[in-house]
Amino acid sequence: MKTAIYVRVSTDEQAKEGYSIRAQIDKLKSYIQIKDWDYYKVYADEGISGKNIVDRPAINELIADIKAGRVNNVLVYKIDRLTRSTRDLIDLTDIFRENNCAFNSLMESIDTRTASGRMFLKIIGIFAEFERENIIERITLACEKKVKEGYALGSAKASYGYDKTVGEKIQTINTEEAEIVRQIYSMYIDGNMSYNAIARNLNHRNIKSKQGYTWSHMAVRYVLTNPNYIGKVRYSVKDKSRYFEAEGKHEPIISEEIYYEAQERMGKIKHKTHTKRPHEDNYFSGTIYCGDCGEKLSTHSQYKKTQEGEKIIRGGYRCPNRDKGLCNNSKFSHKKAELAFTDYMKNIPDITVTDDIEQKEKEKQDSLNSIIREEYDNAIAKIDKKAKDIMNLYLQDKIAFEDFEKMNRALASERAQYAEKLQSIPTEPSEDIILTREEIITDFRDNWVNLTNAEKYQFLQNYIEKITAVSRREEPNDKHNKVKVLGVKFYDK
Repeated sequence: MKTAIYVRVSTDEQAKEGYSIRAQIDKLKSYIQIKDWDYYKVYADEGISGKNIVDRPAINELIADIKAGRVNNVLVYKIDRLTRSTRDLIDLTDIFRENNCAFNSLMESIDTRTASGRMFLKIIGIFAEFERENIIERITLACEKKVKEGYALGSAKASYGYDKTVGEKIQTINTEEAEIVRQIYSMYIDGNMSYNAIARNLNHRNIKSKQGYTWSHMAVRYVLTNPNYIGKVRYSVKDKSRYFEAEGKHEPIISEEIYYEAQERMGKIKHKTHTKRPHEDNYFSGTIYCGDCGEKLSTHSQYKKTQEGEKIIRGGYRCPNRDKGLCNNSKFSHKKAELAFTDYMKNIPDITVTDDIEQKEKEKQDSLNSIIREEYDNAIAKIDKKAKDIMNLYLQDKIAFEDFEKMNRALASERAQYAEKLQSIPTEPSEDIILTREEIITDFRDNWVNLTNAEKYQFLQNYIEKITAVSRREEPNDKHNKVKVLGVKFYDK
Protein backbone atom coordinates (compact mmCIF):
# COMPACT_ATOMS: atom_id res chain seq x y z
CA MET A 1 0.00 0.00 0.00
CA LYS A 2 1.90 3.05 -1.26
CA THR A 3 0.15 5.53 1.00
CA ALA A 4 0.00 9.27 0.42
CA ILE A 5 -0.97 11.67 3.21
CA TYR A 6 -3.08 14.66 2.26
CA VAL A 7 -3.44 17.55 4.72
CA ARG A 8 -5.04 20.95 4.43
CA VAL A 9 -5.68 23.85 6.75
CA SER A 10 -6.83 27.45 6.38
CA THR A 11 -5.45 30.10 8.73
CA ASP A 12 -8.84 30.56 10.44
CA GLU A 13 -9.24 26.81 11.10
CA GLN A 14 -5.74 26.56 12.54
CA ALA A 15 -6.45 29.38 14.97
CA LYS A 16 -9.94 28.25 16.05
CA GLU A 17 -9.77 24.44 16.01
CA GLY A 18 -6.09 23.56 16.21
CA TYR A 19 -5.96 21.74 12.85
CA SER A 20 -2.29 22.51 12.34
CA ILE A 21 -0.48 20.87 9.43
CA ARG A 22 2.13 19.37 11.76
CA ALA A 23 -0.48 17.86 14.08
CA GLN A 24 -2.31 16.22 11.18
CA ILE A 25 0.88 14.80 9.69
CA ASP A 26 2.09 13.33 13.01
CA LYS A 27 -1.17 11.53 13.69
CA LEU A 28 -1.44 10.20 10.15
CA LYS A 29 2.15 8.93 10.07
CA SER A 30 1.53 7.07 13.35
CA TYR A 31 -1.57 5.50 11.81
CA ILE A 32 0.47 4.36 8.79
CA GLN A 33 2.95 2.62 11.11
CA ILE A 34 0.14 0.84 12.97
CA LYS A 35 -1.34 -0.36 9.67
CA ASP A 36 2.11 -1.38 8.38
CA TRP A 37 1.61 0.54 5.12
CA ASP A 38 4.37 1.99 2.92
CA TYR A 39 4.61 5.73 3.43
CA TYR A 40 5.03 7.58 0.11
CA LYS A 41 4.69 11.34 0.50
CA VAL A 42 2.85 14.23 2.20
CA TYR A 43 0.72 16.54 0.04
CA ALA A 44 -0.06 19.75 1.94
CA ASP A 45 -2.26 22.71 1.04
CA GLU A 46 -1.60 25.29 3.73
CA GLY A 47 -3.73 28.36 4.19
CA ILE A 48 -6.15 27.34 1.39
CA SER A 49 -9.92 26.93 1.58
CA GLY A 50 -11.51 23.57 0.87
CA LYS A 51 -14.37 24.96 -1.21
CA ASN A 52 -12.87 23.72 -4.53
CA ILE A 53 -10.06 21.63 -6.03
CA VAL A 54 -8.89 23.90 -8.84
CA ASP A 55 -7.07 26.37 -6.60
CA ARG A 56 -5.16 23.73 -4.57
CA PRO A 57 -1.80 22.75 -6.09
CA ALA A 58 -1.07 19.88 -3.68
CA ILE A 59 -4.30 17.99 -4.31
CA ASN A 60 -3.83 18.37 -8.08
CA GLU A 61 -0.33 16.91 -7.73
CA LEU A 62 -1.82 14.02 -5.71
CA ILE A 63 -4.40 13.32 -8.44
CA ALA A 64 -1.64 13.25 -11.09
CA ASP A 65 0.41 10.75 -9.02
CA ILE A 66 -2.66 8.54 -8.51
CA LYS A 67 -3.31 8.43 -12.26
CA ALA A 68 0.38 7.67 -12.89
CA GLY A 69 0.21 4.67 -10.50
CA ARG A 70 2.64 6.09 -7.96
CA VAL A 71 -0.02 6.13 -5.20
CA ASN A 72 -2.62 3.45 -4.48
CA ASN A 73 -3.86 4.58 -1.04
CA VAL A 74 -4.84 8.05 0.23
CA LEU A 75 -5.07 8.87 3.93
CA VAL A 76 -6.68 12.05 5.33
CA TYR A 77 -7.37 13.27 8.89
CA LYS A 78 -11.02 14.08 8.18
CA ILE A 79 -13.08 14.11 4.99
CA ASP A 80 -13.49 17.89 5.16
CA ARG A 81 -9.68 18.17 4.93
CA LEU A 82 -10.02 16.60 1.46
CA THR A 83 -12.90 18.84 0.35
CA ARG A 84 -15.95 20.66 1.66
CA SER A 85 -17.76 20.32 -1.68
CA THR A 86 -20.08 17.37 -2.25
CA ARG A 87 -19.54 17.63 -5.99
CA ASP A 88 -15.75 17.53 -5.60
CA LEU A 89 -15.99 14.61 -3.17
CA ILE A 90 -17.99 12.66 -5.75
CA ASP A 91 -15.43 13.44 -8.46
CA LEU A 92 -12.50 12.46 -6.23
CA THR A 93 -14.03 9.12 -5.24
CA ASP A 94 -14.62 8.42 -8.95
CA ILE A 95 -10.91 9.10 -9.59
CA PHE A 96 -9.91 6.78 -6.71
CA ARG A 97 -12.14 3.97 -7.99
CA GLU A 98 -11.08 4.27 -11.64
CA ASN A 99 -7.38 4.10 -10.69
CA ASN A 100 -7.71 1.29 -8.08
CA CYS A 101 -6.71 3.66 -5.29
CA ALA A 102 -7.98 3.03 -1.73
CA PHE A 103 -9.22 5.89 0.45
CA ASN A 104 -9.02 6.22 4.24
CA SER A 105 -10.21 8.84 6.69
CA LEU A 106 -8.80 8.62 10.23
CA MET A 107 -11.54 10.39 12.22
CA GLU A 108 -14.53 8.88 10.31
CA SER A 109 -12.91 5.39 10.25
CA ILE A 110 -13.50 5.05 6.52
CA ASP A 111 -11.44 2.39 4.73
CA THR A 112 -12.57 1.42 1.24
CA ARG A 113 -10.96 -2.00 1.65
CA THR A 114 -13.65 -2.83 4.25
CA ALA A 115 -17.35 -3.53 3.68
CA SER A 116 -18.42 -0.34 5.46
CA GLY A 117 -15.94 1.73 3.47
CA ARG A 118 -17.22 0.29 0.20
CA MET A 119 -20.78 0.99 1.35
CA PHE A 120 -19.78 4.62 1.86
CA LEU A 121 -18.50 4.82 -1.73
CA LYS A 122 -21.69 3.20 -3.02
CA ILE A 123 -23.76 5.84 -1.22
CA ILE A 124 -21.58 8.55 -2.74
CA GLY A 125 -22.07 6.88 -6.15
CA ILE A 126 -25.86 6.90 -5.73
CA PHE A 127 -25.82 10.62 -5.03
CA ALA A 128 -23.48 11.17 -7.99
CA GLU A 129 -25.76 9.29 -10.37
CA PHE A 130 -28.78 11.16 -9.02
CA GLU A 131 -27.05 14.50 -9.53
CA ARG A 132 -25.87 13.64 -13.07
CA GLU A 133 -29.37 12.54 -14.13
CA ASN A 134 -30.86 15.73 -12.69
CA ILE A 135 -28.35 17.83 -14.62
CA ILE A 136 -29.13 15.98 -17.87
CA GLU A 137 -32.88 16.43 -17.33
CA ARG A 138 -32.52 20.14 -16.59
CA ILE A 139 -30.33 20.72 -19.67
CA THR A 140 -32.68 18.70 -21.91
CA LEU A 141 -35.76 20.58 -20.71
CA ALA A 142 -33.99 23.94 -21.12
CA CYS A 143 -32.92 23.10 -24.70
CA GLU A 144 -36.38 21.88 -25.68
CA LYS A 145 -37.97 25.00 -24.22
CA LYS A 146 -35.51 27.23 -26.07
CA VAL A 147 -36.31 25.58 -29.44
CA LYS A 148 -40.08 25.67 -28.82
CA GLU A 149 -39.77 29.40 -28.17
CA GLY A 150 -38.20 29.78 -31.64
CA TYR A 151 -34.50 30.14 -30.81
CA ALA A 152 -31.78 28.04 -32.49
CA LEU A 153 -29.49 26.17 -30.09
CA GLY A 154 -26.00 27.62 -29.74
CA SER A 155 -24.25 24.24 -29.63
CA ALA A 156 -22.98 24.63 -33.21
CA LYS A 157 -22.28 27.31 -35.78
CA ALA A 158 -25.15 28.96 -37.60
CA SER A 159 -26.37 27.35 -40.80
CA TYR A 160 -24.88 28.52 -44.10
CA GLY A 161 -26.78 31.69 -45.02
CA TYR A 162 -27.07 32.94 -41.43
CA ASP A 163 -24.83 34.56 -38.81
CA LYS A 164 -25.14 34.28 -35.02
CA THR A 165 -22.60 36.07 -32.88
CA VAL A 166 -21.95 35.29 -29.21
CA GLY A 167 -24.66 36.77 -26.99
CA GLU A 168 -27.28 37.03 -29.74
CA LYS A 169 -30.38 34.86 -29.44
CA ILE A 170 -31.71 35.31 -32.97
CA GLN A 171 -29.69 34.43 -36.08
CA THR A 172 -29.51 37.05 -38.83
CA ILE A 173 -29.34 36.62 -42.61
CA ASN A 174 -25.93 36.75 -44.28
CA THR A 175 -26.82 38.45 -47.59
CA GLU A 176 -24.04 36.88 -49.73
CA GLU A 177 -24.51 33.36 -48.36
CA ALA A 178 -28.30 33.61 -48.59
CA GLU A 179 -28.02 34.28 -52.33
CA ILE A 180 -25.93 31.08 -52.71
CA VAL A 181 -28.60 29.12 -50.80
CA ARG A 182 -31.25 30.35 -53.26
CA GLN A 183 -28.99 29.37 -56.17
CA ILE A 184 -28.53 25.85 -54.74
CA TYR A 185 -32.30 25.33 -54.60
CA SER A 186 -32.66 26.77 -58.10
CA MET A 187 -29.94 24.52 -59.54
CA TYR A 188 -31.55 21.48 -57.93
CA ILE A 189 -35.19 22.22 -58.85
CA ASP A 190 -35.02 24.29 -62.04
CA GLY A 191 -31.69 23.05 -63.36
CA ASN A 192 -32.31 19.40 -62.41
CA MET A 193 -28.67 19.18 -61.22
CA SER A 194 -27.36 16.43 -58.93
CA TYR A 195 -25.69 17.07 -55.56
CA ASN A 196 -22.26 16.44 -57.10
CA ALA A 197 -22.95 18.74 -60.05
CA ILE A 198 -24.00 21.55 -57.71
CA ALA A 199 -20.88 21.01 -55.58
CA ARG A 200 -18.65 21.17 -58.70
CA ASN A 201 -20.38 24.38 -59.78
CA LEU A 202 -19.74 26.05 -56.41
CA ASN A 203 -16.13 24.87 -56.26
CA HIS A 204 -15.42 26.10 -59.81
CA ARG A 205 -16.62 29.51 -58.66
CA ASN A 206 -14.34 29.29 -55.62
CA ILE A 207 -17.28 29.58 -53.21
CA LYS A 208 -16.39 28.14 -49.78
CA SER A 209 -18.63 26.53 -47.17
CA LYS A 210 -19.33 28.11 -43.77
CA GLN A 211 -16.17 26.51 -42.36
CA GLY A 212 -14.08 27.57 -45.37
CA TYR A 213 -13.99 24.10 -46.99
CA THR A 214 -14.81 23.00 -50.54
CA TRP A 215 -18.35 21.77 -51.19
CA SER A 216 -19.25 18.07 -51.26
CA HIS A 217 -22.47 16.30 -52.23
CA MET A 218 -23.29 15.82 -48.53
CA ALA A 219 -22.90 19.55 -47.81
CA VAL A 220 -25.27 20.36 -50.68
CA ARG A 221 -27.80 17.81 -49.43
CA TYR A 222 -27.62 19.32 -45.94
CA VAL A 223 -28.61 22.72 -47.35
CA LEU A 224 -31.50 21.19 -49.31
CA THR A 225 -32.91 19.40 -46.23
CA ASN A 226 -32.50 22.17 -43.64
CA PRO A 227 -35.87 23.71 -42.57
CA ASN A 228 -33.94 26.64 -41.11
CA TYR A 229 -34.25 28.31 -44.51
CA ILE A 230 -38.06 28.55 -44.25
CA GLY A 231 -37.91 30.13 -40.79
CA LYS A 232 -38.07 26.97 -38.64
CA VAL A 233 -35.80 25.69 -35.86
CA ARG A 234 -35.36 22.03 -35.04
CA TYR A 235 -34.34 19.88 -32.07
CA SER A 236 -32.56 16.49 -31.75
CA VAL A 237 -31.70 15.92 -35.41
CA LYS A 238 -29.86 12.64 -34.68
CA ASP A 239 -32.60 11.14 -32.46
CA LYS A 240 -35.72 10.82 -34.61
CA SER A 241 -37.85 9.73 -31.62
CA ARG A 242 -37.34 13.16 -29.99
CA TYR A 243 -37.08 15.27 -33.16
CA PHE A 244 -39.43 18.22 -33.65
CA GLU A 245 -39.58 21.52 -35.52
CA ALA A 246 -40.90 24.86 -34.32
CA GLU A 247 -41.50 28.29 -35.82
CA GLY A 248 -38.31 30.31 -35.43
CA LYS A 249 -37.89 33.98 -34.68
CA HIS A 250 -35.42 34.45 -37.56
CA GLU A 251 -36.24 35.52 -41.12
CA PRO A 252 -36.60 32.81 -43.84
CA ILE A 253 -34.39 32.77 -46.94
CA ILE A 254 -36.61 30.73 -49.29
CA SER A 255 -40.34 30.10 -49.53
CA GLU A 256 -42.03 26.99 -48.14
CA GLU A 257 -43.23 26.14 -51.67
CA ILE A 258 -39.64 25.88 -52.97
CA TYR A 259 -38.42 23.99 -49.89
CA TYR A 260 -41.13 21.32 -49.98
CA GLU A 261 -40.78 20.91 -53.74
CA ALA A 262 -37.12 20.02 -53.11
CA GLN A 263 -38.14 17.54 -50.37
CA GLU A 264 -40.64 15.87 -52.70
CA ARG A 265 -38.03 15.56 -55.43
CA MET A 266 -35.49 14.01 -53.02
CA GLY A 267 -38.10 11.55 -51.77
CA LYS A 268 -38.37 10.07 -55.26
CA ILE A 269 -34.63 9.28 -55.46
CA LYS A 270 -33.88 5.59 -54.97
CA HIS A 271 -31.03 4.93 -52.59
CA LYS A 272 -28.97 1.80 -53.17
CA THR A 273 -26.52 0.30 -50.72
CA HIS A 274 -24.02 -2.09 -52.28
CA THR A 275 -21.96 -4.66 -50.46
CA LYS A 276 -18.35 -3.56 -50.10
CA ARG A 277 -15.83 -5.67 -51.94
CA PRO A 278 -12.85 -7.21 -50.16
CA HIS A 279 -9.94 -4.77 -49.90
CA GLU A 280 -7.53 -7.15 -51.62
CA ASP A 281 -9.53 -7.07 -54.88
CA ASN A 282 -8.58 -3.42 -55.32
CA TYR A 283 -5.01 -4.06 -54.23
CA PHE A 284 -3.66 -0.73 -55.51
CA SER A 285 -5.83 1.02 -52.92
CA GLY A 286 -3.74 3.17 -50.58
CA THR A 287 -0.77 3.06 -52.95
CA ILE A 288 -2.01 4.73 -56.15
CA TYR A 289 -2.11 8.54 -56.46
CA CYS A 290 -3.47 11.05 -58.99
CA GLY A 291 -0.87 12.22 -61.51
CA ASP A 292 -2.68 15.56 -61.98
CA CYS A 293 -3.34 16.88 -58.47
CA GLY A 294 -1.38 14.44 -56.28
CA GLU A 295 -4.41 13.29 -54.22
CA LYS A 296 -4.64 9.65 -53.14
CA LEU A 297 -7.13 7.85 -55.40
CA SER A 298 -10.22 6.23 -53.89
CA THR A 299 -11.79 2.97 -55.02
CA HIS A 300 -15.16 2.64 -56.75
CA SER A 301 -17.14 -0.31 -58.07
CA GLN A 302 -19.62 -0.91 -60.86
CA TYR A 303 -22.29 -3.57 -60.35
CA LYS A 304 -23.61 -5.15 -63.56
CA LYS A 305 -25.49 -8.28 -64.56
CA THR A 306 -24.75 -10.57 -67.48
CA GLN A 307 -27.44 -11.89 -69.80
CA GLU A 308 -27.48 -15.03 -67.65
CA GLY A 309 -28.31 -12.91 -64.57
CA GLU A 310 -24.88 -13.27 -62.96
CA LYS A 311 -23.73 -10.21 -61.01
CA ILE A 312 -20.35 -8.83 -62.09
CA ILE A 313 -18.39 -6.41 -59.94
CA ARG A 314 -15.83 -4.25 -61.70
CA GLY A 315 -13.49 -2.29 -59.49
CA GLY A 316 -11.64 0.90 -60.31
CA TYR A 317 -10.08 4.11 -59.02
CA ARG A 318 -11.09 7.75 -59.08
CA CYS A 319 -9.73 11.07 -57.84
CA PRO A 320 -11.90 12.52 -55.03
CA ASN A 321 -11.10 16.04 -56.26
CA ARG A 322 -12.82 15.37 -59.59
CA ASP A 323 -16.32 15.45 -58.04
CA LYS A 324 -15.40 18.78 -56.45
CA GLY A 325 -14.39 20.20 -59.85
CA LEU A 326 -10.74 20.53 -58.78
CA CYS A 327 -9.17 17.84 -60.99
CA ASN A 328 -9.55 16.57 -64.56
CA ASN A 329 -8.15 13.07 -64.08
CA SER A 330 -10.78 10.55 -65.27
CA LYS A 331 -11.72 7.45 -63.32
CA PHE A 332 -10.34 4.16 -64.64
CA SER A 333 -10.76 0.46 -64.08
CA HIS A 334 -8.60 -1.77 -61.93
CA LYS A 335 -7.76 -3.81 -65.01
CA LYS A 336 -6.31 -0.76 -66.80
CA ALA A 337 -4.32 0.14 -63.68
CA GLU A 338 -2.88 -3.38 -63.61
CA LEU A 339 -1.78 -3.23 -67.27
CA ALA A 340 -0.22 0.23 -66.88
CA PHE A 341 1.65 -0.82 -63.72
CA THR A 342 3.08 -4.02 -65.23
CA ASP A 343 4.07 -2.14 -68.38
CA TYR A 344 5.92 0.48 -66.33
CA MET A 345 7.68 -2.15 -64.20
CA LYS A 346 8.84 -4.09 -67.28
CA ASN A 347 10.64 -1.02 -68.61
CA ILE A 348 12.57 -0.15 -65.43
CA PRO A 349 16.28 -0.91 -65.97
CA ASP A 350 17.95 -3.48 -63.73
CA ILE A 351 19.90 -2.18 -60.75
CA THR A 352 22.67 -3.70 -58.70
CA VAL A 353 21.77 -4.93 -55.27
CA THR A 354 24.18 -4.19 -52.47
CA ASP A 355 24.60 -5.84 -49.11
CA ASP A 356 23.27 -2.61 -47.60
CA ILE A 357 19.87 -3.09 -49.27
CA GLU A 358 19.70 -6.69 -48.06
CA GLN A 359 20.50 -5.56 -44.55
CA LYS A 360 17.73 -2.94 -44.71
CA GLU A 361 15.26 -5.65 -45.70
CA LYS A 362 16.30 -7.68 -42.66
CA GLU A 363 15.99 -4.67 -40.38
CA LYS A 364 12.57 -3.85 -41.83
CA GLN A 365 11.25 -7.34 -41.03
CA ASP A 366 12.77 -7.28 -37.54
CA SER A 367 11.19 -3.89 -36.90
CA LEU A 368 7.81 -5.23 -38.07
CA ASN A 369 8.12 -8.20 -35.69
CA SER A 370 8.95 -5.83 -32.85
CA ILE A 371 5.86 -3.71 -33.54
CA ILE A 372 3.61 -6.78 -33.65
CA ARG A 373 5.09 -8.09 -30.38
CA GLU A 374 4.43 -4.73 -28.74
CA GLU A 375 0.81 -4.74 -29.98
CA TYR A 376 0.23 -8.23 -28.55
CA ASP A 377 1.87 -7.26 -25.25
CA ASN A 378 -0.39 -4.22 -25.00
CA ALA A 379 -3.46 -6.34 -25.78
CA ILE A 380 -2.52 -8.81 -23.00
CA ALA A 381 -1.98 -5.91 -20.58
CA LYS A 382 -5.44 -4.54 -21.38
CA ILE A 383 -6.99 -7.97 -20.81
CA ASP A 384 -5.21 -8.24 -17.44
CA LYS A 385 -6.56 -4.82 -16.46
CA LYS A 386 -10.09 -5.87 -17.47
CA ALA A 387 -9.74 -9.00 -15.34
CA LYS A 388 -8.65 -6.86 -12.39
CA ASP A 389 -11.59 -4.48 -12.90
CA ILE A 390 -14.02 -7.39 -13.00
CA MET A 391 -12.55 -8.74 -9.78
CA ASN A 392 -13.07 -5.33 -8.13
CA LEU A 393 -16.67 -5.22 -9.34
CA TYR A 394 -17.29 -8.64 -7.82
CA LEU A 395 -15.65 -7.65 -4.53
CA GLN A 396 -17.84 -4.54 -4.43
CA ASP A 397 -20.96 -6.70 -4.99
CA LYS A 398 -21.71 -4.99 -8.30
CA ILE A 399 -21.86 -8.25 -10.30
CA ALA A 400 -22.97 -11.77 -9.42
CA PHE A 401 -20.50 -14.64 -9.07
CA GLU A 402 -21.91 -16.36 -12.19
CA ASP A 403 -21.31 -13.24 -14.29
CA PHE A 404 -17.84 -12.87 -12.79
CA GLU A 405 -16.94 -16.46 -13.73
CA LYS A 406 -18.34 -16.11 -17.25
CA MET A 407 -16.43 -12.88 -17.99
CA ASN A 408 -13.27 -14.24 -16.42
CA ARG A 409 -13.33 -17.36 -18.62
CA ALA A 410 -13.84 -15.25 -21.74
CA LEU A 411 -10.90 -13.02 -20.87
CA ALA A 412 -8.70 -16.00 -20.08
CA SER A 413 -9.49 -17.54 -23.48
CA GLU A 414 -8.74 -14.25 -25.27
CA ARG A 415 -5.48 -13.88 -23.35
CA ALA A 416 -4.40 -17.41 -24.30
CA GLN A 417 -4.95 -16.63 -27.99
CA TYR A 418 -2.74 -13.54 -27.83
CA ALA A 419 -0.10 -15.43 -25.87
CA GLU A 420 -0.05 -18.15 -28.56
CA LYS A 421 0.34 -15.54 -31.31
CA LEU A 422 3.12 -13.90 -29.33
CA GLN A 423 5.06 -17.15 -29.14
CA SER A 424 4.87 -17.59 -32.92
CA ILE A 425 6.79 -14.34 -33.56
CA PRO A 426 10.58 -14.81 -33.75
CA THR A 427 12.41 -13.12 -30.90
CA GLU A 428 15.80 -13.29 -32.63
CA PRO A 429 16.69 -11.04 -35.58
CA SER A 430 15.64 -12.49 -38.92
CA GLU A 431 18.26 -14.15 -41.06
CA ASP A 432 15.99 -14.36 -44.13
CA ILE A 433 15.96 -11.90 -46.99
CA ILE A 434 12.38 -11.22 -48.07
CA LEU A 435 12.92 -9.78 -51.53
CA THR A 436 15.77 -7.73 -52.92
CA ARG A 437 15.05 -4.77 -55.13
CA GLU A 438 16.73 -6.55 -58.00
CA GLU A 439 14.23 -9.40 -57.68
CA ILE A 440 11.35 -6.93 -57.55
CA ILE A 441 12.36 -5.30 -60.82
CA THR A 442 14.12 -7.85 -63.02
CA ASP A 443 11.89 -10.81 -62.10
CA PHE A 444 8.72 -8.78 -61.59
CA ARG A 445 6.73 -10.37 -64.41
CA ASP A 446 7.35 -13.93 -63.18
CA ASN A 447 6.65 -13.03 -59.58
CA TRP A 448 3.54 -10.94 -60.23
CA VAL A 449 1.53 -13.36 -62.36
CA ASN A 450 1.94 -16.14 -59.79
CA LEU A 451 0.64 -14.09 -56.85
CA THR A 452 -2.93 -14.16 -55.56
CA ASN A 453 -4.80 -10.89 -55.08
CA ALA A 454 -4.04 -10.96 -51.37
CA GLU A 455 -0.35 -11.57 -52.06
CA LYS A 456 -0.26 -8.75 -54.61
CA TYR A 457 -1.80 -6.40 -52.06
CA GLN A 458 0.77 -7.46 -49.44
CA PHE A 459 3.57 -7.12 -51.99
CA LEU A 460 2.57 -3.52 -52.72
CA GLN A 461 2.26 -2.67 -49.03
CA ASN A 462 5.74 -4.02 -48.31
CA TYR A 463 7.75 -2.67 -51.25
CA ILE A 464 5.88 0.05 -53.17
CA GLU A 465 5.32 3.35 -51.38
CA LYS A 466 3.59 5.26 -54.17
CA ILE A 467 2.28 4.75 -57.73
CA THR A 468 1.40 7.91 -59.70
CA ALA A 469 -1.04 7.46 -62.59
CA VAL A 470 -3.22 9.48 -64.98
CA SER A 471 -6.13 8.58 -67.27
CA ARG A 472 -6.76 10.56 -70.43
CA ARG A 473 -7.21 10.27 -74.21
CA GLU A 474 -3.90 10.50 -76.01
CA GLU A 475 -5.50 11.53 -79.32
CA PRO A 476 -8.68 13.61 -79.86
CA ASN A 477 -10.26 10.81 -81.88
CA ASP A 478 -9.62 8.10 -79.27
CA LYS A 479 -12.82 6.52 -77.97
CA HIS A 480 -11.37 5.41 -74.63
CA ASN A 481 -9.00 6.85 -72.06
CA LYS A 482 -5.59 5.27 -71.59
CA VAL A 483 -4.06 4.84 -68.17
CA LYS A 484 -0.40 5.70 -67.80
CA VAL A 485 1.80 5.21 -64.75
CA LEU A 486 4.06 8.24 -64.42
CA GLY A 487 6.25 6.92 -61.61
CA VAL A 488 6.74 4.23 -58.95
CA LYS A 489 8.40 5.04 -55.63
CA PHE A 490 9.95 2.18 -53.67
CA TYR A 491 10.41 2.07 -49.91
CA ASP A 492 13.97 2.83 -48.71
CA LYS A 493 15.09 3.71 -52.21
